[in-house]
Amino acid sequence: MRMRSAPLHGARLAPIVPLAAAALSALPAAAQTPSPAAPLSSIRVTGDARIAARPDRVQIDIGVLTQAQLSHDAATANARALDVVLAAIRGVAGPTAQLRTVSYSLNPNYQYHASGLSSPAGGGGEPTITGYSALNVVAVTLDDLTRMGDVIDAATHSGANRVQAIQFTLRDPDAVRTEALREAALRARAEADTLAAALSVRVLRVLSVEESSPRIVPLRAHVAARVASGSTEVATPVEAGTLDVTADVTLTVEVGPVAR
Repeated sequence: MRMRSAPLHGARLAPIVPLAAAALSALPAAAQTPSPAAPLSSIRVTGDARIAARPDRVQIDIGVLTQAQLSHDAATANARALDVVLAAIRGVAGPTAQLRTVSYSLNPNYQYHASGLSSPAGGGGEPTITGYSALNVVAVTLDDLTRMGDVIDAATHSGANRVQAIQFTLRDPDAVRTEALREAALRARAEADTLAAALSVRVLRVLSVEESSPRIVPLRAHVAARVASGSTEVATPVEAGTLDVTADVTLTVEVGPVAR
């Protein structure tokens, strides 16, 4: 008697897994993950530079101080005195000079009294206003430094009683800053090459560059006293000197074996 097999309804055949996929799944997880890149060998160096530049611009702060018992009188006297001073300055400063007000103040003058026995906690009595002081300061900017002494003399002769500051600057500071940065970068690279050679390796490439903004160290001058010899007066001497411009550049470079 022949047996007939019945068809299987609703049954699903198991998928055939390719041999390559099965072999891959059998590998450890570490073998499937790519190994991380080896760390770079690097050197970090800093180069600095200092450039000495001759200033070609000067700012002179000239002031007029007036005093009076009433605030209005102090302010009025100050305005009149300043007009005379400015006219004198313009007469010797030249056509390129610039004048601008940098500060103005009008303050009371106080007289402080000695402390009395009846004062609380031994403190002094209330101060008394004895008058008012008006101070107007004008900045005179010159590109012709040979006129400095003449400007100071004209101002003091015409009524100015304050020369508060003389500061030397540069008309084009960017050119000097660029020179300082370039020199600092060259020094940093030279130091990197020197260190690499001492370690028997060579510089392969620059990984990063960091630079500090070049700094111009302010240069201030003190005004020498006027020299008088009989009836002949010598102009106030002012020596400009030099400005120092500094810059720092930090390099990080990759190094590797010396090529053979």
